[in-house]
Amino acid sequence: MRLVYSGKTKEVYALEDGNYLLKFKDDVTGENGVFDPGANTVGLTMEGAGRAGLRLSKYFFELLEEKGIPTHYLEANIEEATMKVKPAEIFGKGLEVICRYRAVGSFLRRYGAYVEEGQPLDAFVEITLKDDARQDPPISEDALVMLGILTAEEYKILKDMTRKIGEIIKTELAKKGIELYDIKFEFGRVGEDKQIALIDEISGGNMRAYKNGIYLEPLELEKIVLEA
Repeated sequence: MRLVYSGKTKEVYALEDGNYLLKFKDDVTGENGVFDPGANTVGLTMEGAGRAGLRLSKYFFELLEEKGIPTHYLEANIEEATMKVKPAEIFGKGLEVICRYRAVGSFLRRYGAYVEEGQPLDAFVEITLKDDARQDPPISEDALVMLGILTAEEYKILKDMTRKIGEIIKTELAKKGIELYDIKFEFGRVGEDKQIALIDEISGGNMRAYKNGIYLEPLELEKIVLEA
């Protein structure tokens, strides 16, 4: 097992069988000790956050598998806080795809002259470049295609998959009385046929979710979703 990348919330190891192992950390993104799924820095450490993120990711990846959604997920070991995944080729240097159902976070900061906080959005899909130095700038379809990051057809697939997966997760959370405000995904090309598949994780650290108008921290979200 060889360490190939150490990120803000996970370490990535290459396995001898050609697959990869993601090791979940207890670090979460945020600023000044406050959790923020859209932040570019590690803001704080929450004991148990790694396993909580993995448990939720396992739950949602297996749910998506049942529904025929392609992902890189293979298996998870909760005790070791690891997830085994298929190798995936990222788009450019990495993209984040956000599906927004309410105007909060960076969307509100940018477009606050036109929207009110918490205003409903119609599953608005936004793509940003993974680039901490440039504050993860949003990028349009034309720019993505022009810069050779993806094709117009791949953009359409990405957008359609984002809305489909977002709706599945939004519906699942609603069963527990939780409202999803926004969720962040990552995608890659998997296998010899370069099939576009969901990669990375699906956890509380990737979404803003509320219950009875109160924001749910990642640990609390995992507890409510997975309670019997």
